[in-house]
Amino acid sequence: MFEINPGARRRMLLLAVSLAALSCAAPALGQTADQAGAPEKKAESKRPKVSDAKPTSPNATVNLLNLMVKRKLLSEDDAQSLIKQAEDEAYVSRQASKDATSKADEAAKAATAAAAAANPPGTRHVTYVPEIVKRQLREDIKKEVMAKAEKENWASPGLYPEWAQRIHFYGDFRARYAGSFFPTGNDPSLTNFNAINTGSPYDVSNANNAWPPAYNTYQNRNQVRLRARLGMDADLTNGFAAGLRIATGESNSPVSTNQTLGAGGSNFSKYSIWLDRAFLKYQIPNQDLAASVGRFDNPFWSPTDLVWYRELGFDGFAVQAKQEVMPDFTAFGVAGAFPIFNTDLNAGTNNVSSETAKFSSHDKWLFGAQGGFAMRFDPVSEFRFAVAYYDFENVQGQASDPCIIVASSDGCSSDLSRPLFAQKGNTYSALRNIASGTWNNLGQELLYQYFGLVQKYRPVVASASLDLGEFHPFHIVLDGEFVWNSAFDRALTGPGTGLGAAALPQAPGFALNNRAGTADGSIGPFNGGDMGWMARVTVGNREIRHFADWNVHVGYKYLESDATLDAFADSDFGLGGTNLKGYFLGGNVGLSENVWASMRWLSANNIAGSPYAVDVLLVDLNAKF
Repeated sequence: MFEINPGARRRMLLLAVSLAALSCAAPALGQTADQAGAPEKKAESKRPKVSDAKPTSPNATVNLLNLMVKRKLLSEDDAQSLIKQAEDEAYVSRQASKDATSKADEAAKAATAAAAAANPPGTRHVTYVPEIVKRQLREDIKKEVMAKAEKENWASPGLYPEWAQRIHFYGDFRARYAGSFFPTGNDPSLTNFNAINTGSPYDVSNANNAWPPAYNTYQNRNQVRLRARLGMDADLTNGFAAGLRIATGESNSPVSTNQTLGAGGSNFSKYSIWLDRAFLKYQIPNQDLAASVGRFDNPFWSPTDLVWYRELGFDGFAVQAKQEVMPDFTAFGVAGAFPIFNTDLNAGTNNVSSETAKFSSHDKWLFGAQGGFAMRFDPVSEFRFAVAYYDFENVQGQASDPCIIVASSDGCSSDLSRPLFAQKGNTYSALRNIASGTWNNLGQELLYQYFGLVQKYRPVVASASLDLGEFHPFHIVLDGEFVWNSAFDRALTGPGTGLGAAALPQAPGFALNNRAGTADGSIGPFNGGDMGWMARVTVGNREIRHFADWNVHVGYKYLESDATLDAFADSDFGLGGTNLKGYFLGGNVGLSENVWASMRWLSANNIAGSPYAVDVLLVDLNAKF
């Protein structure tokens, strides 16, 4: 007795089926030109199919396959696949033979016509083309047709043209329950500076008893949300590639593509679709050096979401490189320039009588560089470390020139220095240096104010990840990250006495938030900070791809008010931003191929300023394709 391994058995069966199917095409190889043009009634006959019944077929090999399926030696899908492949090859052979015979006869007719034209009238001439020449013509043309069939895939049903095979579509979907739970004791008047800066300026005189916009800090919320994304990557050859992706989202927020069901008009209103990615990339062939321009994924390696929201898109230009320095040791680096804000062409007021009605440019940029290494000390274990430096240019708020404000629509010279997107946590001060006069009752009313960031931001970030795979396929992964704002200046926050707790002073240069409370209700000293850190432990499968894959994680985050820009931090922990500390835990489990469920619990508290805390529960159903 001897055994044939499954691979060899399949090749033998494929050979048998191919020979049987090609035998049906054999008569076509010797047919005349007239026969090649005749309708093929037999070719239109019903193709044999595999079934569990007792089959009969004029093809012995098909009968053999049917018998093997019945005795469970071969699956029906494999049998159908073998028959399909053989039929496709027979079809190509028949087509090639027909084309070869037709073109050979056409060549013979052309030769006859040429000979007749070369002889005088009345000359009798019989053209004879040797059979060996005809066979050679047939073989040459057959090779030509087969090469064309292979290149254009016209003989293989279900395959795409060559150019279409270089385009890859992908997407994902997430349904989420989000519960936000606030404890008692939170400050109900936590100022929403982002609502002011993206809308009408706030009158700090409070002459009409209108309090500034505030965040919800005391009413629990339950939301059902979805996220859907569809993308395309295209290989443009010669090292070039391009990508596009669209996504859902309630707004153009850079840190969320979630769409709350029932929001944005309610009553089953349709939702917006946003351009989420659009880029061109060039990679030197056979080299790990690539350059990207447009809107693309975060080019910097970051194992946590301490500084960057995980799905944040970067606008601008980036270069990425890596090089294996020695076996199991690879160095990598990233550098890039990214515009955060570009001044509108017509930025300013519409006062045509003033030469200073239009504002000067106040473009904002992010410049960043990162270097690190990855060291593999085991086939399934790795340590990775990197240090990055980021420079946010022109994001600090600037005091304006003295300006006269008589209406909320009036502008001042430094209005463009305010952030036009923020979450919460960073420290703010007033921007406008509003002049006093009879028009505002000597500075007692009409004090419409915008607010800017007190600090500059040049964070230094150290990132590390240790992947222990001794229990493969299960891993133990330790992730950690530390951030320090090297441009932080505590002297910029100003004095801390003499103001009521609810006051919003109009003078620029005074930190309005992130101040300690006092017993008498006055605003106390600034107690914000410039650093943060995060640690996380994950146990289980590295990725959730298949049924029953799983992992769990637990971690702690501590991120002071001005360690980094709050605009780009994670939007889930503490409902977004900086000036937060607390723990988080969660897990994922695979439900099917590329379908999984996840649950996370995030508990956060303010570090500085007025009391604020929130617990967030996220339950997700995810799918990708």
